[in-house]
Amino acid sequence: MDAIILQVLNGLDKGSAYALIALGLTLIFGTLGVVNFAHGALFMIGAFCAVTLQKLLTLSKITLDETRTDFLGNPMKIETPYVSGWFGDSAGAAIIDWSVPLAILFAIPVMMLIGFAMERGLIKHFYRRPHADQILVTFGLAIVLQEIVKYFFGANPIPTPAPAAFKGSFDFGVLLGFDPFAIIYPYWRLIYFAFAMVIIGAVFAFLQFTTFGMVVRAGMADRETVGLLGIDIDRRFTLMFGIAAAVAGLAGVMYTPINSPNYHMGMDFLVISFVVVVVGGMGSLPGAVLAGFLLGILEAFASMTEVIALIPGINQIIIYLVAIVVLLTRPRGLMGRKGVMEE
Repeated sequence: MDAIILQVLNGLDKGSAYALIALGLTLIFGTLGVVNFAHGALFMIGAFCAVTLQKLLTLSKITLDETRTDFLGNPMKIETPYVSGWFGDSAGAAIIDWSVPLAILFAIPVMMLIGFAMERGLIKHFYRRPHADQILVTFGLAIVLQEIVKYFFGANPIPTPAPAAFKGSFDFGVLLGFDPFAIIYPYWRLIYFAFAMVIIGAVFAFLQFTTFGMVVRAGMADRETVGLLGIDIDRRFTLMFGIAAAVAGLAGVMYTPINSPNYHMGMDFLVISFVVVVVGGMGSLPGAVLAGFLLGILEAFASMTEVIALIPGINQIIIYLVAIVVLLTRPRGLMGRKGVMEE
């Protein structure tokens, strides 16, 4: 039982990332009808927003301490972060320690601006083009963004630690009545799951309960009719592209302590996220979230040592096997609209 619970937690952890990225992909496809292969790059850029803020917060000035010397007898060089000089040592250290959560505030406007620039500068020219053209141009854009990040940040992963308060692990064994240390799970992975649920809930609430969201949902169902009512639906869809970019970016920001950012992390998640979207149903937001968590849990169970010993390599292909079965039996996906991908 403890092994099952642990794998469910692992699945929810992976599923959170899959669901957030797939949610943004589905928002773009559902509103603009664009298959955005650059969406994984937005996840990567979000992660590097956290890296950038950490580097900015740790910028330091160098002073000489005449009372201390190095092995050559020269005055010791002391590096003092500027934030410590501005806010004091304890406050400055706390700000640096909490750089990842603070990067959320930094990433939201950055990611929305990048989303607006992508949509207005490139993607709007491909609305009426075939999906194959959209895939090619957005995939090319993803490679360009990936190489830009590689140029400025290098090819090696950059460790970006979680705040010290969340570096430990939670003992589920005691909570659930098992032996102590039977189920130990890192605090930050639990926080990532909770964060994903908050973001997903906020997106659904925005679409369901605000006038803006209601107009967007109407535009997703019948764009021409909404336009005939005198509503500038294109401007609203552009804002939705920015929101989708921000969702992917925030997913990347909070994932940095789990997986050190590197320039190809967007591609690592991109293909799986598209599989999640197809399994859940193209254009279905609930389907994307449901499929993200279901496939995350399936992948976690397929990664168990006992399962791999029985079926070697199953953990690498389980998601794609599920996608094949779903597409053969229900081409529109688990919660897709009737007629989508069923022609």
